[in-house]
Amino acid sequence: MKMYSPWARFYSNSCCLCCHVRTGTIILGVWYLIINSLVLLILLSALADPDLYHLSSNDLRNEFYYMDEANMCIATSVSLLMILICAMATYGAYKQHAAWIIPFFCYQIFDFALNSLVAVSVLVYPNTIQDYLQQLPSSFPYKEEILSVNPTCLVVIILFFISVILAFKAYLISCVWNCYRYINSRNSSDVLVYVTTNDTTVLLPQYEDSASGTSKEPPPPYMSA
Repeated sequence: MKMYSPWARFYSNSCCLCCHVRTGTIILGVWYLIINSLVLLILLSALADPDLYHLSSNDLRNEFYYMDEANMCIATSVSLLMILICAMATYGAYKQHAAWIIPFFCYQIFDFALNSLVAVSVLVYPNTIQDYLQQLPSSFPYKEEILSVNPTCLVVIILFFISVILAFKAYLISCVWNCYRYINSRNSSDVLVYVTTNDTTVLLPQYEDSASGTSKEPPPPYMSA
């Protein structure tokens, strides 16, 4: 009996919207690229006009001026790094270079771990939610309505939304991982195979994934002398 890895059952060449995992990874990379580009534009505009992000209080402005500017520079550097990682993932999926997808996959794992820690902290320290809501500005929409909700129900609602987000992020991680495996398996099987009979040498076509819906006609057999 042929043994399969327990992770093989989670491997699939298709993802949401019935598209190929390679197409899904390209779409995901472009989406993250657009989001981080918009964030970078906002940060650059804030750096160009300091009044957009400095505190309105004159007493606190001088105290936090340098810290705010340093944080903005760090956030700008992170945005540039994310743009580079997303561009690498998009290019790697398009050109079928598996190694280029690894940084984006590592970022997904790191982001999933951070969100999991948030869910654990909410579960272990539920009172921190009320403290956080109290610190929100009075102009925050529906602040009073949220504070009036039963604390237990509020924790359950927040944990539900975090669980949905974690499930969605886990699905995206599996799509990128399946794309990485698909490209690796395709590159390893993309070789020429010769089958020789008594008087004929036949060149078999290269491996094509059945999900892609494309196939190549085999070349005519080469008759050996």
